Amino acid sequence: MTTSAGRRGIVALMTTAPVAVSVTGLTKRYRSRTAVDNVSFTVPTGSVTGLIGPNGAGKTTVMAMMLGLITPSEGEGTVLGAPIRDRARYLPRTGALIESPAFHPAVSGRDNLRSLARLAGHSITGIDDMLGIVGLSDRGGDRFGSYSLGMKQRLGIAAALLGDPELVILDEPTNGLDPQGMQEIRDLIRIISGQGRTVIVSSHLLGELEQICDWLVVLDHGGLVHLGTPESLGGTADALVVEPCAATDLDALVVVAASAGLPIDRVAETIVITLDVQSDAHRIAADLNTRAHAAGIVLSELHHRRADLESRYLTMINAAAPTEKAVR
Repeated sequence: MTTSAGRRGIVALMTTAPVAVSVTGLTKRYRSRTAVDNVSFTVPTGSVTGLIGPNGAGKTTVMAMMLGLITPSEGEGTVLGAPIRDRARYLPRTGALIESPAFHPAVSGRDNLRSLARLAGHSITGIDDMLGIVGLSDRGGDRFGSYSLGMKQRLGIAAALLGDPELVILDEPTNGLDPQGMQEIRDLIRIISGQGRTVIVSSHLLGELEQICDWLVVLDHGGLVHLGTPESLGGTADALVVEPCAATDLDALVVVAASAGLPIDRVAETIVITLDVQSDAHRIAADLNTRAHAAGIVLSELHHRRADLESRYLTMINAAAPTEKAVR
């Protein structure tokens, strides 16, 4: 997982790093329905960029336009320095998994990859290495139809890596997976990125992307609502959650917290103290614990609740409240 210090270093490079993808005014209309509405963003080279938003936000349509699978109604862009309307110049250096991977169920994973490699004009000599990268070395000879959903997704990612692409685009790679499967895909994305590739990954599972991405493109109803790091999303703040062992001490605990000048909300049998971005959570928690102990109050809970990406995202799009939105 990228640390805060690591992300700060990444952020410092964002303004100077080369750009892998840049789109301006990207729009896609289907008669009266607008799937993507005037979207502009950049993807820094070498980043793991999350394309996030709820179902129907336009994520898959944006990816398909970047890959030249769908022609934009309006707008322009470049992928790896070539215009998106000239896909022959950049597709050989791009790998993608869009929606569910399509393989022959009766053929082994290894032979499925070999067939795809031959069709694309890639060498088949590195197939076993590719299976190793995605953790399928021991199952490469098994029929694809016998694979679990997580194994199928990993083989799909292996297919996206054929030809050693500079840019890898993954559409909802954790969709439908259990927590262990999600962790495996996250680890795999880190490995792919660590090999020097730019990775764009979409998801509606917002917490998943907070763990692996250092750059975010946030869509809602076909429009762009945020571009930047996960930390740059505004919204719900961090908080301290405090609960006394004895419920009868809750009123006294409120008085103690108020005496420290802290903003307090009572939620059931706990108090929630909202923290601003300058707050030192550890210092405040230690001070509150000392004050509570001096007042004879024993705490059963005192923890720092960090604002997660989902709550920040939901706060942001609710606050944005656009007057005009694309038709789903």
